[in-house]
Amino acid sequence: MPTYLLRRTLTALPTLAIISLIIFLILALAPGDPMSEFANNPAISEEVRANIRRVLGLDQPIPIRYVKWAWAFVQGDMGYSFTSRSPVVGLIVQRLPTTLWIVGAAYILSALLALPLGIISALKRYSMVDQGITTLAFMGISLPPFFTGLLLIIIFSVRLGWLPFIYDSTLAVTDWSSLIQQLRQSVMPIAVLVLFQTAVLMRYIRSSLVEELPQNYVRTAYAKGLSQFVVVWRHILRNALIPVVTLVALDIPTVFTGALITEQVFRVPGIGALLIDSILRNDTPVVMAIAFIYAILVVLFNLLADLLYAILDPRVQLNR
Repeated sequence: MPTYLLRRTLTALPTLAIISLIIFLILALAPGDPMSEFANNPAISEEVRANIRRVLGLDQPIPIRYVKWAWAFVQGDMGYSFTSRSPVVGLIVQRLPTTLWIVGAAYILSALLALPLGIISALKRYSMVDQGITTLAFMGISLPPFFTGLLLIIIFSVRLGWLPFIYDSTLAVTDWSSLIQQLRQSVMPIAVLVLFQTAVLMRYIRSSLVEELPQNYVRTAYAKGLSQFVVVWRHILRNALIPVVTLVALDIPTVFTGALITEQVFRVPGIGALLIDSILRNDTPVVMAIAFIYAILVVLFNLLADLLYAILDPRVQLNR
């Protein structure tokens, strides 16, 4: 196991280096100029713009800029935002709690709902229960988040007036009243994400279980007199969850980057909204930091998924 971890780590490092280089080149060569916001400002002369460009390091060749950025990133310095002049780390840390609350809570609820629904749908396949659950899952997958979000806003905010449709990031939870307000403004964005993610996870779980149910080891377990609960939880799930683990490993890093569309619909000031605003403003340091952190998380959780394979299925052997 230690040898396998070391080998995967040594493989991941050059992979991340190549990813960072590609992201940096794409952003550096993309159309748009971070100094465009000063173009129509007569108070800022060409000399001042040149000085700003020099201070930000935009006057240097791309290879030098990349090496400086990579070395600073390794040391924990992600640079400064071109638009707000604030440290990128501070901007991410400021937005991260909101994203973890909305997207993280939605993902946990989705997993808690998808697992029992997927199991019931697989065990009751082709029944009315299975058809009902499958229909709801197809609806959840088919409806785009922006449509679901707008629909909830029209129903629960405009028509009924029950829930606020704009997220208040200044709200501080200090008592029961503020906690209720926090929950009320979080209900709709979380519900939108839960609807879609539950449908995706449930379909994967159901499909994996259906493939495992006809296997010989399942018939043997039933022949020994084991109950359906024991057969499902102790035998089938360990094998059926392997493809689901891969899906979850790829999805969990999105908890960091946030829900781009949902955050825009409900004005949630999370990392997703920060990423969209930074792209529109050509704020390269912020976009680069968020994109590369996402790449790091994807590599790490893929490694974690590989380790979980051996735990879930003893037939899987890690190369030593």
